[in-house]
Amino acid sequence: MQLHARRRHAVARCRALIAAAAFALALAALLCFSRVPPGGMPARALQLVPARRLHVRLGAVKGYTTTATATPAAGARATKAQPDAAVLLPDWEALVLLRPDAAHANGNVTCRFRGGATSPARALGRLPAPARSGRRAYACAVPEPARRHKTLPAPQLVIASSSTSKRTVGAARGGGRSTEMLRWSGRLVYESAVVDGGDVLVFAKGVNPRQGVNRPASDIQCVYYRGGDHVVATLPAATSAQQVFRCPPPPTPVQQESQEELRVTLAVTGQEPLPSLAIYNPPRRGSSTAPEKKLICACTMVRDVAKFLPEWVVYHAAVGVDRFYLYDNGSEDDLADQVRHLNAAGYDVSTVAWPWTKAQEAGFSHSAAAHRHSCQWMAFIDVDEFIFSPQWNQSNNPDKSMLRSVVSSVEPDIGQLSLGCADFGPSGQTSNPEEGVTQGYTCRRRTQERHKSLLQLDAVDDSLVNSIHHFALRPGFRGEWNKQVRVNHYKYQAWEEFKVKFRRRVSTYVADWTDPVNLKSKDRTPGLGFEVVEPVGWTHKFCEVNDTLLRDATRRWFGAGFKNGPARQTGTSSS
Repeated sequence: MQLHARRRHAVARCRALIAAAAFALALAALLCFSRVPPGGMPARALQLVPARRLHVRLGAVKGYTTTATATPAAGARATKAQPDAAVLLPDWEALVLLRPDAAHANGNVTCRFRGGATSPARALGRLPAPARSGRRAYACAVPEPARRHKTLPAPQLVIASSSTSKRTVGAARGGGRSTEMLRWSGRLVYESAVVDGGDVLVFAKGVNPRQGVNRPASDIQCVYYRGGDHVVATLPAATSAQQVFRCPPPPTPVQQESQEELRVTLAVTGQEPLPSLAIYNPPRRGSSTAPEKKLICACTMVRDVAKFLPEWVVYHAAVGVDRFYLYDNGSEDDLADQVRHLNAAGYDVSTVAWPWTKAQEAGFSHSAAAHRHSCQWMAFIDVDEFIFSPQWNQSNNPDKSMLRSVVSSVEPDIGQLSLGCADFGPSGQTSNPEEGVTQGYTCRRRTQERHKSLLQLDAVDDSLVNSIHHFALRPGFRGEWNKQVRVNHYKYQAWEEFKVKFRRRVSTYVADWTDPVNLKSKDRTPGLGFEVVEPVGWTHKFCEVNDTLLRDATRRWFGAGFKNGPARQTGTSSS
């Protein structure tokens, strides 16, 4: 009996010690990540913490140091590369990020995985950052043999130059094991941007996973750190919406105290900080200034639509769009060549690498914030959408005043113009029409179920929340419908083109075509199933109104099949 009593007392003491330790840990976490620190500091005041190590799992945040080895010509030395990172995207695609100062790959690039399996890598360009300081992105498929491992280390990049030498970038420090790739399927901070005179936009998935349900900003801390887990400042987030979080910048002393790279992540109350790829990258002193502010710009997200680009750019430039921003979601076609051709012809077209899967809303939030000082109005439309007014069909030639008069005539408090979408069907076409979409598709649905927007960027709410079609506005601004102008949406094209949509949809909150959910959503195509099977009678579906207005106008303005364009641009003034 005495033995049993002693055992009971020992168990009770152990439980008391465990409870005390748990309470101490909870109190420490509360003090570290409290929105209002002791002493009554206002909620949005800077909350600094002493330099310390973050005693939570941040291994995925750390990235890894790379070693560049070589099999070069005689006399050459092995070189060192800066840290980079890798992410496993859906469909077994690896995204590899190289430091901006890493050697540029002029030759063929290959991803080499554990065990020796390889696959070709394609360059995706630089991620958005000031003065071309963004990291270079590469994508490659994970080979079947590499998928069998329980853990998936980041691949090495093998760069073959024209001199037959090879450089290997992406090995772990000292030639050891590489860090495991981050998983896109989990919680992750994937991008950041400095905007609005210093605010830091942090892009993260997994914090607000449900559409329309956003965690309060008061529950979120912005954590700046160095060396993987050396926290130098924690500050309260200002906004929280979808995948975008607005943070205060780190204090100037923190920025200047070390030359070591400063990173940023998020910490939700009661949870560990998110793994992060994001680097705090403020504009450099003396960096190039923003381009001349234009009246109207257009922004779209693209993937493998380069063949449609000239028609879209030539048309919209003619009716009043001054500048174009293409957020490239991993294109594998000749997009870069098409952009070079258009710029050589005098058009103003820029490409922004945005390789993140199903992050269209976040990409448009980035665009609205990053280009606020470059554009007054922004049209957020796709390359199969053309802004048009039936009244323009009476003109013998296009004129930039057509679209400019639409935004110039609104009241000062109008921050957004909504334009109804006329959805065109296959119109009897069985393949992509050689004359272009505006001249090849001429039959549409009668009702307008969707809309797109012309957005005044100064009117956008600080949260940057949007549903692709429209944004939330600052107090004091309002939206307005414009009945004179519409968007011709060439949505249901010939089946050979339309079936490409089954790969994946880019919106965060819209189900993919192959997902058997939201069956009655307007985002779904009537009569279309969940498999890549052409519905019976597809070529003549969605044909209720024969509408040749834009076809007739573009034939008159640009010739049949846009044979008169792209002509060299002249007189692209900002007003």
